[in-house]
Amino acid sequence: MRAMVFDGSTPVLQDLQVPDPQPGAGQLLIDIHACGVCRTDLHVIDGELAHPKRALIPGHEIVGIVAALGTGITGFAVGDRVGVPWTGHTCGQCRYCQSGRENLCDAPGFTGYTLDGGYAERTVADSRYCFHLPQRYSDVEAAPLLCAGLIGYRTLAMAGDAQRIGIYGFGAAAHIVAQVARHQGRDVYAFTRPGATASQQFARQLGARWAGGSDENPPAALDAALIFAPAGSLIPAALRAVAKGGIVVCGGIHMSDIPSFPYSLLWEERRVVSVANLTRADGQAFMKLAEATPLQITTSPYPLAEANRALNDLRNGALVGAAVLTMR
Repeated sequence: MRAMVFDGSTPVLQDLQVPDPQPGAGQLLIDIHACGVCRTDLHVIDGELAHPKRALIPGHEIVGIVAALGTGITGFAVGDRVGVPWTGHTCGQCRYCQSGRENLCDAPGFTGYTLDGGYAERTVADSRYCFHLPQRYSDVEAAPLLCAGLIGYRTLAMAGDAQRIGIYGFGAAAHIVAQVARHQGRDVYAFTRPGATASQQFARQLGARWAGGSDENPPAALDAALIFAPAGSLIPAALRAVAKGGIVVCGGIHMSDIPSFPYSLLWEERRVVSVANLTRADGQAFMKLAEATPLQITTSPYPLAEANRALNDLRNGALVGAAVLTMR
């Protein structure tokens, strides 16, 4: 099969022919139709996340059709459309798994990082961590739901019942979570790179009450700020923007160093928290929401062979919405 492979020596993926994977016990063999291109893929390829699998097939927003079943499979059949997310395995034994916090598992496996992912024509995945997908979305539209949507959903949930939501970094995750927040009756304030007028207009089209640069102050104090851009300097900026008792939620797996800031920005019971991975319960809840709520998923499709161009466009901020690789 064809696969785009990261060998660890260069941030340029190699276009290779590799053996087809074979499903083991509990695994699905999946013919991949689409795979989202996530900023986490960049963090892996650019060396910002340590100890990836070598050689690695990246990609963890996988949509495809079940081609074969390993032994012991329940809940899936050949021909089913499935999604494969970032969390590909948990141990089930550590204190986090035992307390309903499998997203913090001590011995996890992550799709497209420690396990081969979806920048390929086929993959295998543990069926227990796969999802049936809402039928209202095409394969390309469904791919970003599997990370941008899921992590955005968990990030928003950690903001509690906050009414005024600021979103820093209006990319793939933000454009989905903004619609969820608006569906819930919240007010959305979008922060982009300074001067990124196209992204600001995009945010307004999706219902943002206000959109501006990350160097600007919103017209009203925020109850919560969600940060998806990997820039540590946004944390003190977001703290300045949130009201007393407000929360800043960091939704990314990697961020540049956070600069020092005066304690006065944190005082008055403001909080800074991070989101780590997701649970299967998160995925099931979000897929139900996405089925019931017509989300506008904006994508830029690329053929599998142009994965490097898609990654560069993401790296350079040249995308509106989500990049998605297609295999058909």
